[in-house]
Amino acid sequence: MVGIGPWITRGAGVAIGVALVAGVIALVFAAGKVLLLVFVAVILASGLQPVIGWIRAHSPIGRGPAILVVYGLFLAIVVGMALVVLPAAIAQFERTLSSLPPFFDRARTWAAEIRPSGLGRGITALIDGAAALIRPTGAPSSGQVVQVGLTVAEALTSILTLLTVVYFWLTEHARLQRYALAFVRQGRRTRVRSVWNQAEARLGMWVRAQLILMGAIGLSIAIAYTLLGVPSAVLLGLVAALAEGIPIVGPLLGAIPAVILAATVSPQLAVEVAGVYIVLQIIEGNVLVPLVMRNTVRISPFLVILSILVGAAAGGFIGALLAVPIAAMGEVVIEGLQAREVPVAQNPVAGDREDDEDDKQEKDQNERQARGLNTPDEPDRQRWPA
Repeated sequence: MVGIGPWITRGAGVAIGVALVAGVIALVFAAGKVLLLVFVAVILASGLQPVIGWIRAHSPIGRGPAILVVYGLFLAIVVGMALVVLPAAIAQFERTLSSLPPFFDRARTWAAEIRPSGLGRGITALIDGAAALIRPTGAPSSGQVVQVGLTVAEALTSILTLLTVVYFWLTEHARLQRYALAFVRQGRRTRVRSVWNQAEARLGMWVRAQLILMGAIGLSIAIAYTLLGVPSAVLLGLVAALAEGIPIVGPLLGAIPAVILAATVSPQLAVEVAGVYIVLQIIEGNVLVPLVMRNTVRISPFLVILSILVGAAAGGFIGALLAVPIAAMGEVVIEGLQAREVPVAQNPVAGDREDDEDDKQEKDQNERQARGLNTPDEPDRQRWPA
């Protein structure tokens, strides 16, 4: 009977440990929205950090006032765009709605002449369905008004909460980091701090990369549509820029308003608009995205596409939106865990790629690590202590 005591103690310890792990997992699932909000706040804070650093370097104000200055500039930009863009958008929307019924009539006439007649009837049914979607349905009910009001209030509350979390994360960052590192062994704190800082730097670079891509697409679309004579080309460029931030379906959503608006002018213009959009997306996907992601986030295009697909499959739209920054952070953590002292040998089959610039850079970096030297962008590249 004496020998049973230790086993009972161990079993109780294992049961308590399992219960604690299950409790933590349940808490994570229950607070999933809060954790998602915090992660988005960390991403935004990482993107704002260089701006705040520049303001502090060129002015005598502290970190807190600098953050408020950035918030004020952001609010001024939003209000200015609302005052300038919103009236033009409303006017263009009304003109588009008034021009759609004649457009649908012409489309029905064209569909009626298509042979075989079954194909024509199918196209006519699609046209009737599209016309039914935009047909006025009368005044909204009181329940719909209340639902819209609640949705708007919830969105404003989430935005204010997000900005508040970003503010306190930026102002209390050093203290929070020291508190978290207190739970790490003394010999590993330097390396963990380095990995932490590199991960936040990657997040900030991802934010800047997204802004570069959105700006490039929006400007290109606005110029192209202006040359084609599409109405409200600048507004459509703004819509395309905002849609660019949405993974996978963003380009499609950005093209739909432009094609519909161009179709109200002429079918030929709609075809030209669709063709220009496809060409710009091909250029972006094959030239701009690899170039920007490689030079900012330093993550391979293959990993970008793979992370978006996995994120979309696991978490839907939100998962696809946050997949790339999560993959960038994961790559930093894996690099910190590896800290290779011996470079990985190149694949002999891939010898024809020896002149590739990326392979040269990686080879040089591995050689420096093997000699015990530090690369310029990784000052703390020593091996993780055991």
